[in-house]
Amino acid sequence: MMQIRHAVPEDARAVAEIHVDAWRAAYADILPEAFLASLTVSSRQAFWGRFLADKQGDLHVAMEGDCMFGWINTGPCRDEGLARDEAEIWAFYVSPVVWSKGVGRQLWVSARNRLIEQGYRQCHLWVLAQNARAIRFYQAVGFDRDEFTAKTFELGGSMVEEIRYSCRLAV
Repeated sequence: MMQIRHAVPEDARAVAEIHVDAWRAAYADILPEAFLASLTVSSRQAFWGRFLADKQGDLHVAMEGDCMFGWINTGPCRDEGLARDEAEIWAFYVSPVVWSKGVGRQLWVSARNRLIEQGYRQCHLWVLAQNARAIRFYQAVGFDRDEFTAKTFELGGSMVEEIRYSCRLAV
């Protein structure tokens, strides 16, 4: 049975493995192959180890026994000009081996409940415009595209567009 729990620094390696695997699978047709091949679990592990030790954001992991299958990190929305009761999904990744098996939905429902308990009324996220699979998921769980929020930047040697989606959390 899948359990969702708060991440601890000792989870950094598993978080990093999912991060790298998910990027390589999700962005295979979006970002250059050489860039994706250059991603390393060790560099991501160092980042996530510091992140978790510093208690940044609110990172929760989906576990079955000792095996991690995904994670979601939320916090206050980082976009300028938004109200204090607006949250953001800072990062959200599920192991490609369990895509479309309900892990992402369980993580989102758990995060949504926590955000409501913390007093947030709205949640935002940024997603690559070319990431059709993620967009379908976000739409299926209640997110809608914000029409006038997009940004273009260089990532891994390619220009990409990121678009913002939002979801009302509570009535």
